[in-house]
Amino acid sequence: MREKKIGFLEAFSIGVGGMIGGGIFAVLGLTIDLAKGAAPISFFIAGVIALLTAYSYAKLSVRYPSEGGSIEFIVQAYGNNLFSAIINNLLLVSYVIMLALYAYAFGSYGSVLLAGQKIEWLHKLLASAIILVFMVVNLLGAFITGKAEDIMVIAKVLILVIFAAAGSFSVDLSHLSPQNWAPFSSVVTGGLIIFLAYEGFELIANTARDVKEPQKTLPKAYYASVILVMVIYIWIAIVTVGNLSFEEIKEAQDYVLAKAAEPFFGEVGFIVISFAALLSTASAINATLYGSGRISYLIAKYGELPKTFEEQIKNGYEGTIIIALLAIIFATSFNLDNISVAGSMGFLIVFTLVNYANFKLYKETKANRFIAALGAILGFIATIVLIGYNLIYSPHSLITSAIVVVAVVIFNLVYYHLKRVRLARYIDKHLEEEERRKESR
Repeated sequence: MREKKIGFLEAFSIGVGGMIGGGIFAVLGLTIDLAKGAAPISFFIAGVIALLTAYSYAKLSVRYPSEGGSIEFIVQAYGNNLFSAIINNLLLVSYVIMLALYAYAFGSYGSVLLAGQKIEWLHKLLASAIILVFMVVNLLGAFITGKAEDIMVIAKVLILVIFAAAGSFSVDLSHLSPQNWAPFSSVVTGGLIIFLAYEGFELIANTARDVKEPQKTLPKAYYASVILVMVIYIWIAIVTVGNLSFEEIKEAQDYVLAKAAEPFFGEVGFIVISFAALLSTASAINATLYGSGRISYLIAKYGELPKTFEEQIKNGYEGTIIIALLAIIFATSFNLDNISVAGSMGFLIVFTLVNYANFKLYKETKANRFIAALGAILGFIATIVLIGYNLIYSPHSLITSAIVVVAVVIFNLVYYHLKRVRLARYIDKHLEEEERRKESR
């Protein structure tokens, strides 16, 4: 058994780093455009769903410590069947969409920083280039260690906190008054779209087997990371709405955080926030390519994770290339609205199923069934609301989501029968060994 080396700070940093990885830079403007002055409430709504889901992840991670993360939990609750295989591939595509969102945000901020305005060809070039750069970095075997991630997280959080603190002194509270709120359905939808900015906490699950005192450390890491990010996001939303007019936010939707720094930091603030966005999105692209995207691909191909870390790296090369190329297609072919809705829907479906998995396995996880059920119900309602709202007001945004879901189902039906690949009973062989030892006692 490997020595457990990850403590609370590392696990906490992975959660915070996964959440503050690019989503806030990519879809903040879109959420404010939908919710108007009630944008902070949108962040709160999304945060509550994330916190309830974090409870299920904490319980399941302690009971089933596995590098397989979400898919291990799905398999334990629903079986190693076609349904679980479809969910794994839906999660894989959702990670591809996240990569596309990060690259889209990188291209937006980079284009404005270099040219003074968003230029479409430059935006797409930068979005594609950053994915290709980190694809090559990953193929060379480079990766971010736990301590390096600590430093990057501290840098990103520090910049955002300084931005929020400085901007708090110039907030125009009238922008946040109820008369400037959008209809409640739009506020909720804004929260569901920004839910993408919270999804990274589930990355903690992939480290569960290497955590010191997992029963104490994992729950604290999940809850602390989600709560801290909730506070930061709500604070940023207040400062952004309070310092810009809704017309300015609409015009600078793809790089609104940098624009919001101008009233109190001037041109220097715009540049600093733009660099922070580039740092955050670039590091998120690297981490997603190296981590969960690769894991989901390996599960799709082999039905389980190779036993040794070296085998995962060797067998993950082709997955890295395929995931990167798919992300470039999404980043350059779809607009932000389309891929945001598709990404949010994918993660909401997965998180709903994970909450229900905790509900089903409550005897194993020793979970409170009410909290698990509430998380599942809210996740399900959130998915329906997201679909319903876009069906009424933005049906074209659902086209991408429909294409993604249908393509994943068809691919699995064909792949499942032609290649005869089956998910293993335990995705992580180390977990399987531990379970067998328990049964033999």
